[in-house]
Amino acid sequence: MIPPYPFSAVVGLADLRLALLLTAVSPAIGGVLVRGEKGTAKSTVVRALAGLLPEVDVVEGCRFACDPAAPDASCPDGPHDTAPEGPDGSVGPTLRRRSKLVELPVGATEDRVIGALDLQRALGDGVKAYEPGLLAAAHRGVLYVDEVNLLPDHLVDLLLDAAAMGRAHVERDGVSVQHAARFLLVGTMNPEEGEPRPQLVDRFGLVVSVAAPDDPGQRAEVVRRRLAYEADPAGFAARWTAEDAALATRIAIARARLGDVRLPDTELDRIARICLSYGVDGLRADIVVARAAIALAAWDGRDEVTPADVADAARLALPHRRRRDPLDPPGTDEQRLEEALAENRPDPDDDPPPGGGPGGGPDSGPDGGPAPDSGPAPESGPAPEADAAPEKSANDGSANGARQPAPVGAAYRPKALRVPGRGVGGPAGRRSAAYARTGRVVGARQPAGRLTSVHLPATIRAAAARGSRRVGRPDLREAVHVGREANLVLFVVDASGSMAARQRMRTVKTAVLSLLRDAYQRRDKIGMITFRGAGAQAVLEPTTSHEVGVAKLQDLRTGGRTPLAAGLQAAARTLAAERRRDPHRRPLLVVVTDGRATAGVDPLTVAPALAGTAAVVVDCESGPVRLGLARKLASALDADHIPLDALDAITIRRAA
Repeated sequence: MIPPYPFSAVVGLADLRLALLLTAVSPAIGGVLVRGEKGTAKSTVVRALAGLLPEVDVVEGCRFACDPAAPDASCPDGPHDTAPEGPDGSVGPTLRRRSKLVELPVGATEDRVIGALDLQRALGDGVKAYEPGLLAAAHRGVLYVDEVNLLPDHLVDLLLDAAAMGRAHVERDGVSVQHAARFLLVGTMNPEEGEPRPQLVDRFGLVVSVAAPDDPGQRAEVVRRRLAYEADPAGFAARWTAEDAALATRIAIARARLGDVRLPDTELDRIARICLSYGVDGLRADIVVARAAIALAAWDGRDEVTPADVADAARLALPHRRRRDPLDPPGTDEQRLEEALAENRPDPDDDPPPGGGPGGGPDSGPDGGPAPDSGPAPESGPAPEADAAPEKSANDGSANGARQPAPVGAAYRPKALRVPGRGVGGPAGRRSAAYARTGRVVGARQPAGRLTSVHLPATIRAAAARGSRRVGRPDLREAVHVGREANLVLFVVDASGSMAARQRMRTVKTAVLSLLRDAYQRRDKIGMITFRGAGAQAVLEPTTSHEVGVAKLQDLRTGGRTPLAAGLQAAARTLAAERRRDPHRRPLLVVVTDGRATAGVDPLTVAPALAGTAAVVVDCESGPVRLGLARKLASALDADHIPLDALDAITIRRAA
């Protein structure tokens, strides 16, 4: 077996290593979420942590890693022998092993995560058989989720429940099983691939962003060590054994010291004031900062938390807890956090007045010294008016003669858009109806594989039909569920001169922003194509990163002619490619236009290329005289036609 890359051999990534070590010292902190681009050693560092974790005592033969000193009363493998065998009152027999690092793959099924009941044996043979899943394997260890942002919603819900209660529950067809599931949750993700649900992010105690080193010497050392490890993994690991052993010993000592570390009332009050100044939601942030500060003191061998511990803990525990909008990119409030820390320093009377002096105010660096000169800070608020700068005519036919981007208004709740019919095998989500593993029961069928959801009435009827009072294996029927799926929502946005009136484009961009937020909440994949001037451009290839879509929308410029047909042709090519890549994800085409076409072929002749694709045309035509071109396009596409001012679902209800 190839040894993992040693933890001590990792170059740089100081914040990540500290966060992992602190959660190893105090698992109650709640785990670590690691954000970073591909190739930044996220997975390498996490897997290396397993070798540092202290050993644990478990009841021998228990598949759920019960603690001999306090066995789980509801353990499916229990009841365990409660007669004490050792002087510490532990039950026996026991064995000692290393804490496990269990990996949860993104494509795992619900049965694989929480375990599976063998319903065929339960109903056919009268045997209650339960096979534990990954949550049971991770109990008292580490549960590692790579690409946690791509985890399906139903698995996210399972993790949230287990993280909140420390237990896993299986409730199916009148059979109930539960077991302890307390684990250190560690997730890694690439922000370019989209953000996880805010509820899941909030469950991580600490969040760390990592990036590749920008120092040539450090980059060279990373490559040098990696090549040495690949050439001789065992030999390379052996060279770092002493350093890793020292870290493991330090973790064990810090764990033992945790209960003796004192958190003074002054520091607890400071934590509360920092969290209030930073504007976090709820009280979980205060608790996590307190636990992380205590772990820092224990790690450094101190018996009392210091102001420096509180500041360092806040930098690891707070930046991801102030997002006011689900589409706001995390990591944008570091400056505000530094201001909150500066406002709550131990001796404010000794600080220079805020506003620019060295060592104080928002212009200071994180260490209290002056921040490097980076020029004047950009002003917040709406983008400057386009009329402030000269521009070419919006209809001069030049793709380069674009107007300045119009600002985007506040998003609203849009009318619900659906793909008609029911999907099969698509990803779980919240938009269109689909046959799924959970949801409303609509029928029964003979099982094609493992039976996971029995339809009892149909099973009994099948047994009765053959004249038997006992259910046999051939009688078993599986419940058919209808739930919701996620779709691919492809936006085709008219950015030509006919849309370039500033107030009008603001309304259009606000509508698209509202639809983007709706797609985020429904866990859809999104893409965006714009057309203006000489042709169409895929400004956003289909992705789950809704934040990138919002950024592209903010920068959207207008001007030039209207090649509507080119936009539809680009959409047909994109949908065909996505259908080959992900055949089970059904698409929804959203065309945002006034229907005018001043360049290229007649857009109605392109409609057959999109036949069979669920589509919606958002009609942006305005003014007293309307040509109805968008309605004609909707008819050719067999699409729903929605006027732009009818997209706001709440406004519609109020008007009614």
